[in-house]
Amino acid sequence: MKELRAEILSIGTEILLGNIVNTNAAYLSQELAALGILVYHQEVVGDNPERLEKALTESFVRADIVITTGGLGPTTDDLSKETAAHYFGRKLVRDEKALADMRQMMEHSGRTMTPNNLKQADLPEGAIPLYNQNGTAPGFILEGNGRILIMLPGPPSEMKPMFDEQVHPYLRQKSEQKLVSRTLHLCGIGESAVEYRLKSRMDELTNPTLAPYAKTGMVDLRITAKAKSEEEASALIAPVEAEIRAQFGDFVFGADEDTLEGVLIERLAELRYSITTAESCTGGLLAARLVDYPGASRVLKEGFITYSNEAKEELLGVSHDTLQTYGAVSSQTAMEMAQGAAECAGAQAAISITGIAGPTGAVPAHDGQPEKPVGLVYIGYYLDGEVSYEECRFQKSRRGNRENAVVRGLNGLRMKMIEKFSQKTSQ
Repeated sequence: MKELRAEILSIGTEILLGNIVNTNAAYLSQELAALGILVYHQEVVGDNPERLEKALTESFVRADIVITTGGLGPTTDDLSKETAAHYFGRKLVRDEKALADMRQMMEHSGRTMTPNNLKQADLPEGAIPLYNQNGTAPGFILEGNGRILIMLPGPPSEMKPMFDEQVHPYLRQKSEQKLVSRTLHLCGIGESAVEYRLKSRMDELTNPTLAPYAKTGMVDLRITAKAKSEEEASALIAPVEAEIRAQFGDFVFGADEDTLEGVLIERLAELRYSITTAESCTGGLLAARLVDYPGASRVLKEGFITYSNEAKEELLGVSHDTLQTYGAVSSQTAMEMAQGAAECAGAQAAISITGIAGPTGAVPAHDGQPEKPVGLVYIGYYLDGEVSYEECRFQKSRRGNRENAVVRGLNGLRMKMIEKFSQKTSQ
């Protein structure tokens, strides 16, 4: 079974200067992997014909297919097509359909076609045109001497549909194998612990392969298999997935498109439970994370942002004595915040977060109270009348501390629900 190899060349001086973020390469790598086409090299080249031709020469030494994005516009520095034609020894010829499409789009948008627009309709002789329904620049596929060059426009809104609708079917016919991945999401266990427990297994596996990836507060485990069909690849993945789920149990909260907030919301909806949030240092990030999930309105009652002590007292009913004795950053305050929010909203579940996100705000030890360093966060939980808390000590940036606190809170309530309802089942 021949393995096709591809390389991605992103063309544009604006990428090198950091003026735009290159999202095209990530998208293409994912799509090529799904087709069973291996990508071992990516490169960014400025708008320079000599450097582009050199990059093409070097890429075709390593790869069967080279995919470029960018450089197909009407301006004088858009010379990708000219360079490709020279590299393959072809002349540029006018594609009348591309020209007609361009005129129609210009008329539809109320724009006037300028003479430099015309060059966008010129393609290398013998190329397979890739017509652009979302812009003025067509792409093309050029085959020669066992090499395949695919040139796509730079704007993602044009590149992605062109690839999906025209390039993907073309490449599917070229690839003799399928590459299928299944990603399991874990929370509540660190990347090092996951890798330590799986190290020998990862070394043993060749097809499928297994690799961990750290994310904020979570770990992804990607299982990837190669086969002649998606069905065969999925069959190779299934026993490895079952093995991982058995080993890590409730640490695994979902797979592929599943999200932590989505899993939690769906479970709350099944139970016909509602939830509310009470936040201090996270300033609404927790509520926003829940709202991002479609259908959150089924369970989310409201969210409280109580940044000041006065707000904690007035809105959530946190005791003045608690705040004076233990401080806003304490387990006692976190629990009263969670209970107060649940009672105010009439919700069966609540999560509260209070802490020192940084970079300043650390409190030295005083009056019998321990030191409260940057990164100290307390998370309160309310579930069916039971109140509890979790103490967290993060060490990252202000942004990292806040994001980690949100993840920890969502997963903490998820685990408490698993524990509570598994106990009911066993009884």
